[in-house]
Amino acid sequence: MIKHIVMWNLFDAADAPRFKAQLDTCNALVPGMVEFEVAIRTVGLEANCDVVLYSVFENSAALAAYQNHPHHQHVSGALGTLREIRSVLDYEI
Repeated sequence: MIKHIVMWNLFDAADAPRFKAQLDTCNALVPGMVEFEVAIRTVGLEANCDVVLYSVFENSAALAAYQNHPHHQHVSGALGTLREIRSVLDYEI
């Protein structure tokens, strides 16, 4: 299993709901995607990013299929203009 966690800081935090809505369209995009959750910062709770993606894939081939999927590529490109910083951590469990 591969966990794929990505965090974004946006130029304008007010764009977080729209960013999340677009990312949510990538849920269940490929076979082997086990979990997929997108969240935005909650007022009053600690956060140093605006949006986070927590996802789990059966193996590295499923993660690669997701990353290379045309819809994911389109969403990633469209959201790229909204983000200031992107941090990612992939790890095997």
